Amino acid sequence: MRHVFLGLTIWGAIHPMYYFITWFRAEGWNLGDMVQAWHVNAASSGLVWDLTIAATALSLWIIAEVIRNRKFFHLVAIAATFGIGVSCGLPLYLYLRSAPDRDTR
Repeated sequence: MRHVFLGLTIWGAIHPMYYFITWFRAEGWNLGDMVQAWHVNAASSGLVWDLTIAATALSLWIIAEVIRNRKFFHLVAIAATFGIGVSCGLPLYLYLRSAPDRDTR
């Protein structure tokens, strides 16, 4: 299953970024304009809020587990979530979380 999570992480990074880069090339490299385009109608605004709430819930879950498990590198999934999207951050975190624990005996 771990390999599936890694594959989804890669797909979740490349596929959305293709559309983001395509949009920036056509419309200019202005993040404010992109955010404005996300809210062009009620349907897209609903999707933006859905993903924002999911990203927040994922981030809180990651933070809670990092505090408990002291696996600070897992915080990279939060950066992936807000830098690329939930489609990258969630499978990345599941990939990192599914790593076998090393026995320190």
